[in-house]
Amino acid sequence: MTDSTFFADPRAAEVFAEYQARHQRELALTAELPRGAFGERRDEFLLPVGAQVGNFLRALAIGRDPGVILELGTSYGYSTLFLADAARISGSRLVTIDLDPKKQEYSAAMLARAGLADYVEYRTGDALDLIAADPGPFDLVLLDVWKGLYLPCFEAFYPKLSEEGVIVSDNMIYPEGARDSVREYRAAVQAKPDLQTALLPFGSGIELTVRWQADNPKL
Repeated sequence: MTDSTFFADPRAAEVFAEYQARHQRELALTAELPRGAFGERRDEFLLPVGAQVGNFLRALAIGRDPGVILELGTSYGYSTLFLADAARISGSRLVTIDLDPKKQEYSAAMLARAGLADYVEYRTGDALDLIAADPGPFDLVLLDVWKGLYLPCFEAFYPKLSEEGVIVSDNMIYPEGARDSVREYRAAVQAKPDLQTALLPFGSGIELTVRWQADNPKL
């Protein structure tokens, strides 16, 4: 059994395999870069959430059956592939945001080949402006942008997070270069009395947060 068996549609499995192959090539390339050169070139690389986290996102989205999925940080579309496949199964709508139009063009081409173009809405521009322009609500949010944007993005979408809405925040353990931003974000989440959160130590560390208000009838 291979990782591509996450996807029932062979077109999506083929695209996923291409993402994996690209990542392996880039790992070999980055290993040969001079010290400090990666930071200057990081936008060239895939930097995927990884198959384990991707499949977790897909399973979570299918199980949660969200009306709207918001992905903050399309990049080259690796995690978008998993979320779009979940949207196809659950009948959800996936909105994905990124500042870089070239990355989104790459993602759109890959997802079209995967047969998932109809399940993704691409929005290009400043995340805070685009969140502000969307009335919501958001039922599942993947937060995977620059760490310095975690807190402002959270403050922008939190008022529009649905009851029992879920936030998945990536890279909460690794890389270690933005610990202050991670601490500030985590403190803001923990300060909200209607949010329950837990750190899951796989991938680069994901934090799973659920909105559960005191008057929730399921209590």
